[in-house]
Amino acid sequence: MDQSSASSRIAGAVHDLASEVVFALQSEDHLSAVCGAAGIGEDDRTGIAAVRVIGADLLLPSILYGRDPHPGDIAVLQRAVIEFPPRTGAPAASAWSHWAMESTLRQLARAEAAETAEGLRQAGQFSATGTEPGAGWLEQAPWQALTHQLSVLAPLAVPAATSAVNRAANRRPVDVARGFVRAVRRRDWLQAAGAGRWLATLDGVPDTLGLDAGLDFVQLMGGQDARVTLHLRAARLIRSGSLR
Repeated sequence: MDQSSASSRIAGAVHDLASEVVFALQSEDHLSAVCGAAGIGEDDRTGIAAVRVIGADLLLPSILYGRDPHPGDIAVLQRAVIEFPPRTGAPAASAWSHWAMESTLRQLARAEAAETAEGLRQAGQFSATGTEPGAGWLEQAPWQALTHQLSVLAPLAVPAATSAVNRAANRRPVDVARGFVRAVRRRDWLQAAGAGRWLATLDGVPDTLGLDAGLDFVQLMGGQDARVTLHLRAARLIRSGSLR
């Protein structure tokens, strides 16, 4: 298989996965297997690569609604963590994306640990120390770069998250708002959707931004991209204040 064909297959699998996550978010059907619905199993190398792109958002319906994910989705996310670790010298965002997947799996395993020995074993399976990557690079980043990096790390934009990336974003809501507007003007709908999702989690966002109208506009213009819709659906759920 040539590289362009492989990239096309992965892009298709990413679209299918994101679409199934959106469906689960809309239906609150936490028992539905996202990977199974998208035709992805533990031995599907292309599908596993697509899961690495989606990252921790594979389990987003369970995270937002506070319910148990499908065991098949957990197993596939575990494979993605193992099969696609960050390369030496990889960008910081790649390390953080990988950490987000590991962190999600650790949280789930710890919840099981009180009941099963298997849960305890899994709790120590990924990055035993759970040490976060460094986030100092975000502190002094120009607002344009900050928004770009945060949009890549949108799976970290969930309620009550306390990572160093979340703390950096919490300190700069106005800069993220500026980045959201810039992304919309540049018609970069995926970045705009990721920034909008972050803004849904932050205090101090200027009222003059008109975030709800902005999210609607991004959906109208970029909603054919399932990843855009995923971030926008997450943002609206977070802003509704009805989760958990």
